Amino acid sequence: MSLINTNWLEKNINKVKIIDCSWHMPQTKRNGFDEYQKEHITNAIFFDLDKNSKQDTDLPHMLTDLNSWEKIMSELGINNSDEIVIYDNSDVISSCRCWYNLIYFGHNPNLVHVLDGGFKKWKIENRSVDNNSISIKDSNYKAFEKRDLVKNKKEIDENISTNKFNVVDARSKERFIGKVAEPRKGLRSGSIKNSFCLPFGELINEDHTFVSKEKIIEKFKSINFDPNKNVVFSCGSGVTASVLTLAYSLINDKYMPTIYDGSWSEYGKS
Repeated sequence: MSLINTNWLEKNINKVKIIDCSWHMPQTKRNGFDEYQKEHITNAIFFDLDKNSKQDTDLPHMLTDLNSWEKIMSELGINNSDEIVIYDNSDVISSCRCWYNLIYFGHNPNLVHVLDGGFKKWKIENRSVDNNSISIKDSNYKAFEKRDLVKNKKEIDENISTNKFNVVDARSKERFIGKVAEPRKGLRSGSIKNSFCLPFGELINEDHTFVSKEKIIEKFKSINFDPNKNVVFSCGSGVTASVLTLAYSLINDKYMPTIYDGSWSEYGKS
């Protein structure tokens, strides 16, 4: 149950921890925290995707270290036993990245959910929002890393010849084939050799909900990768890769979310 709907959250709003993980592409000139302060789902706390990622790198949104993650979760008042619902108000469905991070650092996947449709759908349905600041009591969160859920550049390069897993890119087809320039400066255009392209937007409806499972199956079949091999997702900076990762988990119960963390922000430098 990676995805939950607005009805479910409204019924369980006092039984879960709610996280707003709104993050916006720099060119949108939007600020997730500013928007959160103006209004958010009742009881929601804010998760800053930039601040809560690895800091001593020029690559965006890289997984932080274990101790830092424990500190982040403890300061947000998250306990290991908490059931968590993450939402966003972003065109790139950034809540999925927080979902992935929690699973990578050992939170029970059955307790981590993304709100289908996010804040956009919640607002359309006139459900409860406010701008109250949340009182947080520090917890003592303990994490462990599931290192097999992340790939680095060396493993991606080796896979070009060994072909042990599929690499699926969530960027647009124009970016994938190198027809348009990358939005981040200093990156060449193009894609990882032998990778597949499935733009994440093809799996998202206008109201920010995911398309049906049938359509997700159809989209993944259309890219013709080997379904018997594991799938590793990539994108520009590891955010929309997480959208595809969650989508794939909806149609494959045994799949554990696996991402090339550096994505094109790292690979496009070389």
